[in-house]
Amino acid sequence: MTKPVVLIAEELSPATVEALGPDFEVRGVDGTDRPALLAALADANAVLIRSATKMDAEAIAAAPKLQVIARAGVGLDNVEIPAATKAGVMVVNAPTSNIISAAELTIGHILSLARHIPAAHASLNAGEWKRSKYTGTELFEKTVGIIGLGRIGTLITQRLQAFGVKVVAYDPYVTAARAQQLGVELLDLDALLKTSDFITIHMPKTPETTGMISGPQLALMKPTAYIVNVARGGLIDEAALAEALRNNVIAGAGLDVFTSEPPKDDALTSLPNVVVTPHLGASTDEAQEKAGVSVARSVKLALEGNLVPDAVNVAGGVIDPFVRPGIALVEKLGQVFAGLAGKEALTSLDVDVRGELAAYDVSVYKLAALKGYFTNIVSEKVSYVNAPLLAEQRGIEVTLTTGDESKDYRNTTTLKGILADGTVVSVAGTLSGTKMVEKIIGLNEYEIEVPLAAHHVVMVYADRPGIVAVYGKAFGEANINIANMQIARDEQGGKALSVLTVDSPVPTEILSSVADAISAEELIEIDITE
Repeated sequence: MTKPVVLIAEELSPATVEALGPDFEVRGVDGTDRPALLAALADANAVLIRSATKMDAEAIAAAPKLQVIARAGVGLDNVEIPAATKAGVMVVNAPTSNIISAAELTIGHILSLARHIPAAHASLNAGEWKRSKYTGTELFEKTVGIIGLGRIGTLITQRLQAFGVKVVAYDPYVTAARAQQLGVELLDLDALLKTSDFITIHMPKTPETTGMISGPQLALMKPTAYIVNVARGGLIDEAALAEALRNNVIAGAGLDVFTSEPPKDDALTSLPNVVVTPHLGASTDEAQEKAGVSVARSVKLALEGNLVPDAVNVAGGVIDPFVRPGIALVEKLGQVFAGLAGKEALTSLDVDVRGELAAYDVSVYKLAALKGYFTNIVSEKVSYVNAPLLAEQRGIEVTLTTGDESKDYRNTTTLKGILADGTVVSVAGTLSGTKMVEKIIGLNEYEIEVPLAAHHVVMVYADRPGIVAVYGKAFGEANINIANMQIARDEQGGKALSVLTVDSPVPTEILSSVADAISAEELIEIDITE
């Protein structure tokens, strides 16, 4: 069996290859050599990159087998995400790999500014001994303002508090309760700028945040204050900052990121009251290893057809551990639903979640249901990326409903859809017991309880004596072993439903003969693909 090809386009830690394991053919290419990259992508199922390799629409088009682009780091400026999504290619990154390194670098910049460490080092290196020139300031009892109290901002808060500082923060998305838990006082941006002795910015770069610290904001700061940016270039207006530093509007700045990298001129980097580093936020051995290992694990999940929590172009959000076990169940329910629907087109699908799960974000179940539904009815590879696109292309309206009440089970998930001919099809399932056994608990309004297996046969027929004996004899003579069986009916003498679990696929001619023998209204074989 041919192994999936994983292309490594930039230098990554040895632990990355180790994390991939033996199930992949790992190849290398210089991602900056465009012709070589495009040629190598032709057979690639996955590509691992850092910041130098450009995965744009041209590169994605050159990779017909590509399933996942993995960026060993946080930024994705070099990946054309819309083109990847359109092609059904999952894009993953390592959003938490460098947060400790970035937080520690921020602390380093703050200390370097407070104690003039780089300038003092350069002076002594030049043979000077000017102690009085580099008199600094203590952090103790100073006010540090953090703009953006996300993961990195939180880590910085925790580390700074050991210095005995007062931490204030501006973040419109953080609640007062969360800030109180962190020991932080929330302020509006202007108040933070006016009161802080040190300011560090940790916001994502968006049209709204680009240039959010410019001339008017810098003018609000104390003349003794310092500002640090290790997040994204452009959050601080560089021209305004250079002017403020030259005119002593503020005392100094620490910069790890720039609008253009490397900077096009030395307007900032040459100023004596600036500490600069060449985008070193993620440049630690630990961060690089974490990033490589993280995306390697994501690649394995993606190539195995599983949902990847760090996928940036898959709707569904953060998946709670309580929600995660149900993903595989819902995907299999989608396959059962497709089997029940047959060749009739689906117009709408509702994913209904009941019970304790309703208190969680279960939007990922919509993706799982669609992936399961399309798995055996389209020719292309179905993923959590392109399943919604396949639904959209076919005009299928997909909804998610939730409710707290689940009558007989702790949690239930029901897929209910309307076919083009008006037929309503439904299948319900649950995870049962401490072993979380995947079970079908409903088919088209019939109540049953059947553990999900690789092969099922579903029959609907008129309820009358002797039917089980008829189909049991037919399957036995065909050497088809029945491993499990459940029967339900709407009323005595009405319609009956039999759901069989069989050990092997049933030949079409056997299904046809059984259907004739019992005068079945429906007889469907459903095979579940893992």
